[in-house]
Amino acid sequence: MKILKINNKNPDPDTITQAKEYLKQGKIVVYPTDTVYGIAANAYNESAVSKVFDTKKRLKTKAVSLCLAEIEAINDVAFMDNKTEILVEQLFPGPFTVIMRKKEQISPLLTGGTNKIGIRIPDNKLSRDLASEFPITSTSANISGLNVPETPKEVVEQLGDSVDLVLDAGVCKYGYHSTVVDMTGDKPIILRMGAGYETLMNLL
Repeated sequence: MKILKINNKNPDPDTITQAKEYLKQGKIVVYPTDTVYGIAANAYNESAVSKVFDTKKRLKTKAVSLCLAEIEAINDVAFMDNKTEILVEQLFPGPFTVIMRKKEQISPLLTGGTNKIGIRIPDNKLSRDLASEFPITSTSANISGLNVPETPKEVVEQLGDSVDLVLDAGVCKYGYHSTVVDMTGDKPIILRMGAGYETLMNLL
């Protein structure tokens, strides 16, 4: 495992390039978001995505969300109706996960065998830069069922050498999970209350 220090607000481009190379090679990278540290794999590399599940000891019946660089990139991976598009323009970038219907190129491994995919665009330049060439996985950097680590040191203690690279930017802005809203039905359904919950409630 390699650990690289990096600045959240002004990430070093060479470090981001190095991290992207890891992802292109099918390796696993731990990275900071605005909420908690996440585990990144190239979402288009099914073998790498499978490693994420192995790293977390996560059941493959449970879905894993995507981190994207910008709202326009959503159209590459998911379907948005008008109400969803209006909502994401108000929420992103921010501490939210919005559930949408996936497009065909998204592996069922990411969706737990459903037709839905969670989308994140964090209020964090580093994570958006990391996802600028292809979508990356966005799932908390912990063993399933255990507490989510608050610092890179705690991530390393919990995950050990099951990850290839850790981008150490200190403590994340919020320090707890994103708020999750499902937009695939007739009405929005909040699946998890987390960071930004009050903001979302004011919009619904």
